[in-house]
Amino acid sequence: MNRVTLGIVVFFGLALILYWQAQIKRSEMEAVKVRGIERPDFIANNLQTTEFNQLGFVESRVSAEHMEHYASTDVTHFTKPIYLIYPENGKAQWQLSADRGRLNKNTSKVILENNVIIDAIDIEEPLQSLSTQAITVDLTTMIGTSQEMVYIKGKGFIIQGLGLHADLNSQKLSLLSQVEGKYEPH
Repeated sequence: MNRVTLGIVVFFGLALILYWQAQIKRSEMEAVKVRGIERPDFIANNLQTTEFNQLGFVESRVSAEHMEHYASTDVTHFTKPIYLIYPENGKAQWQLSADRGRLNKNTSKVILENNVIIDAIDIEEPLQSLSTQAITVDLTTMIGTSQEMVYIKGKGFIIQGLGLHADLNSQKLSLLSQVEGKYEPH
């Protein structure tokens, strides 16, 4: 082999090795690439919405300091949400508030977290206030559930327990375990 042929073989061999290293580097970079952060489809501040059922009656009213909606998952995130829930009879009976909330339109569920407070709108209701750290409300069935500690204040009583199952239509509430109460007549 003469020098020119040897030079060409070495040149192409070196080029092949460099190309191979570049391809390995590129595949490593693609494997490390972090998927882009999903951005909301729209954002609203000082939001107020009213949702109606098929008969035209108000189903819920929502206000929030901040809202972000993601169309790809049909999930809406709220900051400082306040929900007014209208059970079957069409009159607002409960106001739900929290530091954060999330509405999933696919499942019709609202998840409220951090300083959740449910207040009765009617001052004559025996149960006046309920507080917990997290609750999930199914807007179709109007059933609320929680696995957290729940504190209930009513007319002349205070109750606490772990876990909650509440039917807002029939106004039935069950604490699931570790229930303690105190009755204080007026």
